[in-house]
Amino acid sequence: MKITLIREEKESGKETVSTCEADALLEKIKTETKAAHVTALRTMLLYTTPDARGHYEHIDKLPRIYPSIEYGRSRDGSRKMKHYNGVVMLEVNDLAGLSEVELVKEQARLLPQTWAAITGSSGRSVKIWVKFVLPDGSLPVKEENITLFHACAYRMAVQCYQPILPFPITLKEPSPTQSCRMTLDVTPYFNPDAIPFCQEQPFSMPGEQTFHQRKLMEKNPLLRLKPGFETSETFTILFETALGRALDEMENWKRGDALHTLLVCLTEHCFKAGIPEEETVRQVMIHYYRQADEQIVRTTIHNLYRECKGFGKKSALTPEQEISLRLEEFMERRYEFRFNTVSNDLEFRQKDSIHFYFQPVDQRARNSISMDALQEGIKVWDRDVNRYLASNRVPLYNPVEDYLCSVGRWDGKDRIHALADLVPCNNPHWRQLFYRWFLNMVAHWRGLNKQYANSTSPLLVGSQGFRKSTYCRIILPPELRFGYTDSLDFGSKRDAEMYLGRFMLINIDEFDQVSINQQGFLKHLLQKPVANLRKPYGSSIQEIRRYASFIGTSNQKDLLTDPSGSRRFICIEVTAPINTSVTINYRQLYAQAMDAITKGERYWFDDTDEAVLKESNREFEQISPLEQLFHCYFRSPEEGEMGEWMTSMEIIEYLQGKSKTISLSNSCISTFGRILKKNQIESKRTKRGMQYEVIMLNK
Repeated sequence: MKITLIREEKESGKETVSTCEADALLEKIKTETKAAHVTALRTMLLYTTPDARGHYEHIDKLPRIYPSIEYGRSRDGSRKMKHYNGVVMLEVNDLAGLSEVELVKEQARLLPQTWAAITGSSGRSVKIWVKFVLPDGSLPVKEENITLFHACAYRMAVQCYQPILPFPITLKEPSPTQSCRMTLDVTPYFNPDAIPFCQEQPFSMPGEQTFHQRKLMEKNPLLRLKPGFETSETFTILFETALGRALDEMENWKRGDALHTLLVCLTEHCFKAGIPEEETVRQVMIHYYRQADEQIVRTTIHNLYRECKGFGKKSALTPEQEISLRLEEFMERRYEFRFNTVSNDLEFRQKDSIHFYFQPVDQRARNSISMDALQEGIKVWDRDVNRYLASNRVPLYNPVEDYLCSVGRWDGKDRIHALADLVPCNNPHWRQLFYRWFLNMVAHWRGLNKQYANSTSPLLVGSQGFRKSTYCRIILPPELRFGYTDSLDFGSKRDAEMYLGRFMLINIDEFDQVSINQQGFLKHLLQKPVANLRKPYGSSIQEIRRYASFIGTSNQKDLLTDPSGSRRFICIEVTAPINTSVTINYRQLYAQAMDAITKGERYWFDDTDEAVLKESNREFEQISPLEQLFHCYFRSPEEGEMGEWMTSMEIIEYLQGKSKTISLSNSCISTFGRILKKNQIESKRTKRGMQYEVIMLNK
């Protein structure tokens, strides 16, 4: 692994870039050059206070070390990144002296992931270098992936190293370009066989704790269970076991006796079994619904759970603090909340095994939560509940990222091409074009390319009843089908742009109904990587992340009206009804896409693909009357023939003499020029304008 050293002379602005192997660099910092610039710097700092703004005159003689990136020179002489090393640098600064420096280095050695630990150029700091890799042992290559990977790696490194270090780590903005000055360390720590941390390629920059992360951090394994039959069955078995033990201890108790005596003993056993409080309430109400009052049962169980947890001690908290903490405990005990960042909706479900699905938090739900809190004796107002729901106490939830992270490992069976094969057609390129489009769709869900959008869209053309729209819908898994729509309104441009961040797949149903005037806006939507809009009730314009890919259907064949080409569409004639009743293993389908993207397979359309698209789309292009009239009176010269050079206006004027319906206008002339270019008519630029070589028929 090569480390980059860059020295910049401030007076001349000249920059010197050099690289050396890591072990050679560590040997180099053990001794100092005759100029002794590091020693002079440390001597100066020894006699200055930390807040003094002194400047060492030879500071530019000490090159900066870039452990994370190997730099090189481009053809124009500028600096460019050649390789990402996957090294994160942690800094512990403001140490008192050499003893504290050595203590930090010794502590850093305790972790096998420490690649190097060296004294900083000031003599009062330590630089700790930690290695990271992807699960397959490789490192990200694209700059946007490197930035995300490095930011998340820095956060992980801080969380792992801070508990073992006696002094705080100086937190800095995580960047692969982080560097430090050349230093002097007689005894640096270097472990070339350090075990790197393994980290998945992240989807986004680390931010607030997400709903998925909060669930994984739950200490009680029962609360980490996904809702469904497994959870219900587990809780039922545990409760029945606890009930059996309680009945054994209450030998004389029988149904009809006072429930409270049994409830106390039962609740203690439920608590010891790790059954959540809300689940205990539900199970008791199921067993003793005839003689149990829910409010009494709930209060009794809640008080006993508090007692078992050690609650109820006298506190020095103010009344406001106590109410706030009680409200937070109530919310976390009885409900699960999450903020859906795709739909911008607040969602919730009750914490018991029969409420499997999250529901939007509407006004009715807010009022019910407030009433439940008041019934438990928590003196809260509606605004207190609303304040909690609009705070960072509610974790963020991205359903797209959550689904893609949970698909698991691909089993090796090709399912994307099999999904394409459901569409009966005669186009030999359809399977591979659909495969590329599908990878492109998933890659943009992951946010891998923010400079370009998935601007290519399949168009399924066929008779009514061929189940084209149904096929478009089953491309998405049931968990993400809320992100499908076929109701795109081109009349409302703002709403149409909002759809780019709200939906994952947009079906332009009845594509032939899109007018020529709307084609320009459609092209704008297809190639727009992000949308800059002001959200409803928002006060500022924000950048909205795009998730949407497009697909379309039509019953008519002459669809494409753009004279400049048709590379943005994959037009396929469906020859028979599509079999949409098949069972699709969606997790493996998307696991295949994730595996291909992770391994660096191309997901964008290159020039070869676009040439195939243009050629196969010719039969779907709509030929205008002007173009038809041109083919009646002109043709392109064949090899060896000499044609006549004419401007587009001269050709149109000639055609006007043949048909009086043609109107001469600037838009007509410019459009006609694109038509000639599409038909590959030879052209050249002259003083008279652009001329085209044609041969006149029936002259």
